[in-house]
Amino acid sequence: MTSILPHIALESGPNPAYSIIWLHGLGADGEDFVPIAEEIDLPVTVRYIFPHAPMRPVTINNGYVMPAWYDILVGAASAEISANIGRQEDAAGIRASQAEIEKLITQEKQRGIKAGNIFLAGFSQGGAVALHTGLRHQERLGGILALSTYLPLPSTTPAEASVEAKHTPIFMAHGLSDPVIPYAFGRASADVLLHQGYLLEWHGYDMPHSVCPEEIRDIEHWLRTRLAAGT
Repeated sequence: MTSILPHIALESGPNPAYSIIWLHGLGADGEDFVPIAEEIDLPVTVRYIFPHAPMRPVTINNGYVMPAWYDILVGAASAEISANIGRQEDAAGIRASQAEIEKLITQEKQRGIKAGNIFLAGFSQGGAVALHTGLRHQERLGGILALSTYLPLPSTTPAEASVEAKHTPIFMAHGLSDPVIPYAFGRASADVLLHQGYLLEWHGYDMPHSVCPEEIRDIEHWLRTRLAAGT
């Protein structure tokens, strides 16, 4: 039997027809976004999957072992991150996490959830993996929520992205005063995807590297719109 990442599973009611796989940020775990999901009121029954990232040493944190979707190979300064992401990335780690999320997508399909009813969501490093995986998935997903994050391995996206992903709606949001992943860098990632023809909606908020109530309401509205459109 194929091993699946340890995860928290919550269902908003019986017989869910939709699944949202939500990835936490660096150093957190699956519990991190459970309270956020519980604030989102949707008109359908949803199964939330909150996977725990594997434990691994992280170069940016002096090799300290922590939950991480991939290694971060650059220094801690925001300017250095902006200058090096896309050039000094842990491609093997990103692709390994992509494979793990694909297993979770497969699991949901085997449970009877259509690909168009599966959403990928993630914050920071988790958002990067959600974007990377969703753009390469061979079927159109219900949508991708990429929060306070960026597009990883951008030079590989045009060649590796699936044709169907061009029809997958994307919600990207970022804090205007984010000290970890600068707002301008997140916005630049969104602009790259918009230029490539993706269906992307951008939001900026007066917050640091975090989530705010206004953002949660916008996420709820976006999800409700996707559900009403029959994604």
